[in-house]
Amino acid sequence: MRSPPEPTAGHPLPLVSWWQRWWKRQTPPLQDSVAMLVPMAAVLLFLAAIVAAFWYLRAEELERERESVRRDVEYAQQRLRLRLLERQEQLMRLARDASNHEVDAIEFTSRAESLVSQFPELQSVSWIDDRRVWRATYASPSVPPAQQHMAGDLLRPGDIETHYALARELAQPVYSQPNATGDRTAPLQLHIPLFDQGLFAGTVLGEFSVDGLLRYGIPPEVSAKYAVSLLDSTGKLLAGTTTNSRSPAESRPLPWAEPTNEYEVPVSPVGNSLVLRAQAWRTSLGLIGNGLFWLVAALSVLTSGLLIGTWRHTRRRLAAQQALQAETNFRRAMENSMLTGMRVLDLDGSISYVNAAFCTMTGWSEEELVGRKPPFPYWLETDTELMNERLEEEIHGRALPGGFQVRVRRKNGTIFPARLYVSPLVDAHGHQTGWMTSMTDITEPTRIREQLSASHERFTTVLEALDASVSVAPLGSEELLFANKMYRAWFGSDTVGHLGMVAQAGAAPSPSNENDLDDVDPLAGLPTDTLTAAQPANNEIFVPHLNKWLEVRSRYLTWVDGRLAQLVIATDITARRDAEEQAAQQADRAQSASRLITMGEMASSVAHELNQPLTAISNYCNGMMSRIRGQQIDTEALLGALEKTAKQAQRAGQIIQRIRTFVKRSEPNRTPSEVATMVGEAVELAGIELKRRNVRLNHYVAARLPTVHVDPILIEQVLVNLMKNAAESIDMAQRPPARRTVELRVVPRKVEGHQAIEFAVQDTGKGLAPEVMERLFEAFFSTKAEGMGIGLNLCRSIVESHRGRMQAENLYNGSEVVGCRFSFWIPVDGAPDSVATDDRSPDWTATGQPPAAAGKAGAGSSIS
Repeated sequence: MRSPPEPTAGHPLPLVSWWQRWWKRQTPPLQDSVAMLVPMAAVLLFLAAIVAAFWYLRAEELERERESVRRDVEYAQQRLRLRLLERQEQLMRLARDASNHEVDAIEFTSRAESLVSQFPELQSVSWIDDRRVWRATYASPSVPPAQQHMAGDLLRPGDIETHYALARELAQPVYSQPNATGDRTAPLQLHIPLFDQGLFAGTVLGEFSVDGLLRYGIPPEVSAKYAVSLLDSTGKLLAGTTTNSRSPAESRPLPWAEPTNEYEVPVSPVGNSLVLRAQAWRTSLGLIGNGLFWLVAALSVLTSGLLIGTWRHTRRRLAAQQALQAETNFRRAMENSMLTGMRVLDLDGSISYVNAAFCTMTGWSEEELVGRKPPFPYWLETDTELMNERLEEEIHGRALPGGFQVRVRRKNGTIFPARLYVSPLVDAHGHQTGWMTSMTDITEPTRIREQLSASHERFTTVLEALDASVSVAPLGSEELLFANKMYRAWFGSDTVGHLGMVAQAGAAPSPSNENDLDDVDPLAGLPTDTLTAAQPANNEIFVPHLNKWLEVRSRYLTWVDGRLAQLVIATDITARRDAEEQAAQQADRAQSASRLITMGEMASSVAHELNQPLTAISNYCNGMMSRIRGQQIDTEALLGALEKTAKQAQRAGQIIQRIRTFVKRSEPNRTPSEVATMVGEAVELAGIELKRRNVRLNHYVAARLPTVHVDPILIEQVLVNLMKNAAESIDMAQRPPARRTVELRVVPRKVEGHQAIEFAVQDTGKGLAPEVMERLFEAFFSTKAEGMGIGLNLCRSIVESHRGRMQAENLYNGSEVVGCRFSFWIPVDGAPDSVATDDRSPDWTATGQPPAAAGKAGAGSSIS
C-alpha cells in the first residue's frame, strides 16, 4: 500500500482534495477492500458499544444482588452459630453438673427432656460414661427407633466411638456428623468430655437435627428471600432447598446466561464444617430478555450480512491466486524441510527432480543431478552393475516393497549406507509419469545394530565361558528362555534342572494367617513388592545325580518381551564344602590338642594338689592305728577320724574326675547350665595352676543369674585358658606378692537391647603390645616359645559358636599399663525380667580394684 502524498510548505493541499487524489491513485482491489471494511468497522463498533452498555448495566445489577446475598448470608451465619453456641453452653453446664456428681441418671434424663422439649433443633441428649456405656439418654419422639440409644448399652464401634475417643484426647467439645444410613440425614453431634478430678469420666452427647438447625436458626426474612440450604464439606445437600438440582453445566444452557446468584459461608468453628448456602430467586429477565438488545442486534446483523456479502464477492477474485501461491510455497517448504531425500525418475530412467535433502546427502547440487542418465554420479564404480540391475527393477515395477540397501558416494568421496524405497508417481489424471524414490541415511542405525550384535556376542561368550550354571525361565511356564553351556552340560536343554534347583533351594514364605494375606501376592506366595527390585536369594543344595554341592542364587527380572522371569545361577561349591568339613575336623582336633597341652602343663601342679589329700589320708590312718594299738580311742573319735579320711579321699577323686571330664574329647552338647556351677568348676581346675605360680584368685558371681543354654565343658575350657594365661602374664611380669592377683567377675549385661552374661578375667601383668593386640586371636600366633597359638583362637570360636563376642583391652593407671582384661559375653534365651544390668555399680576395671562387697553381693571366694 502506498502512503498518501505529503503537502509541501509552499503549496498546502486542502484535506478533501488531498484525500481524493490519494484515493484515485490506489488499485481497484484495495479500494474495494477499504470501501467494505470501513462500513463494517463502523457497524461493529456501534454493536460493540451497545453490547458493552447493556453488559455494564447488567453487571452492576448482578453486583448489587451479590452484595445483598453476601450480607444476608453472613447475618444468617451469625444467628446460626450463636444458636449452636447457646446449645453448647447449656450442654456444657449439664456436663459440668454430671462430672461433679450433682445429678444422677434420672436427674440427667429429666434435664435432657427439658432441653429437647424447649429447643426443637436439639434431637437427643445422652450421657456416656468412661466405660463406653450409655448411662442415660433422652431422645425426641420424632427420632426414629433406629437412631435412638438405650441406657445400659455398650458403645458400638463406629463414628460415635471414634469421636468419643477424639473428645477424650482433645479434652474439649468436638462436633461431628456420622455417616448417613438410608435416606435420612445423619444428625449433627456434639461430644463434651467429662472430667472427674482430672480423670476422663465420659462424655455428654448432644445430637442436633440439621433440618431443625436450618428451620429455627435461619431468620425468617432470609428464608423468604433466598433458597437456603446446609451442605457438608463435600458439597452434599443436608437440609434446605435449592433453585435447581442440575449440574452447573446443565443450569446454564447458553454460554452467556448468568449463573445463579448464590453465596456460601462455613458455619465453623462450630458445626463440623457445615456450609450455609443461599441462592437468590431469579427476578429479572437479564440481558437476553431485553427487547431493545434484540432489536439493535437484529439491525446490526442485517447490515453486517449485506456488507459481508459484498466483501465476499470481491474476495473470491483474489482467492484463487492466493491459494495457488500458498500451495506452491507450502509444497516447496515441505520439500526443503524433509530429512528424507526424494528423487524422481521419468519413464526413461532420467532424473527429473531432487529435493534439498537428497542434494545434502550426496553433496551434488540440483543442477548437477537433474537430467542425468545412468550411471549417476553418486554410484560407486564397483557397484555399477548392481545399481543398473536395481534401476531396471525400478523402471519395470519389480522393486521390493520393503526397499533395499545400497552404498552411496558423496561428492567429496566419502561413502555411507542408505536405504531406498520406490513407488509409482501418478499425476492428477491417474497416469503414471515416473518413479518416486525416497532415500534415508542409515549410517547411525547400522552402527548401533553392529554394536548391539558385537555386545550380544561378547555377552554370550562370557556366559558360555562361566564355570557356573546360568538359566532363565518365565514364571508359570516350562519354557527355557536362556541356558549357558554349563547348565546344558549338567541338566540338558529343558527346565527340569531349573525348576528342581528353585524347588530345592526353597520358595518365598507363605502367609501364616489370614491377616497377612494383604502383604503377599496370590502368585505362589510371592511378596507384593516389585519382584525385579527384590534382593537376590542364596541357598546351598546338594544334587544327587551330579554328586555336587551347588550354591544357588536366584532373582526375578523382566524379560525382553515383558514377561516376569526368574534367573538362577548355580555355582559348584563341592570343593569349598569339603574344605570346610576338613577345617572343622582340624579345629576339633586342635581343640582337643589344646586341652591336652593345657593339662600337660598342669600335670605337676595336679600331682602336688593330689599329694595333699593323700598325705592327709595316710596321716589319719597311721594315727588311728597307733591309738587302736594303745587302746586310746573310742568309737566316736574313730568315726570322726574315718569321716575326715573319707572327705580327703573324695576330694582326690573329684580332682581326678574334673581333669578327666576336661580332657575328654566330646561333641558340643548345649544344655541349661548354672553360671555359678560352671565358674566353680573352672576355678577348681585353674586354681591348681594359680597356686603353683603363687597367684591369688578373687572371683565374683552376681546373685540370681539366669540359666544359660550352653555347653558347660566348653565354657569352662575358655575360663580355664583365660585364668591360666592371666597367671602366666603375672609370672612373666615378675610382680611382687601383693600384686599377683587375678580377678574373675561374672555380671549381667544388656547388649543391643538383649540380656546377656558377661565373664571378665583381669590380671596385673604387663598387658599386650599394640602389634600383639592386632593378631591376638589369629590362629597359630603366640608370644610364647613353646606355645601353639591356638588357645585364644579356640576360645573366641567357642564364644562365637554360642552367639557371643570376646574382646581384650589393656588397663592403665595414667599412661602406665597395669594389667590386661579379657571379657566375653553369652546371650541369655528367655531371661527373666528381674535380671537387670549392673549399670549402677562403678566400673571396677578402670581402677584395677575389685568391689569391696564382692563376697556379700554374690558367690565370691579367694584362692592363694
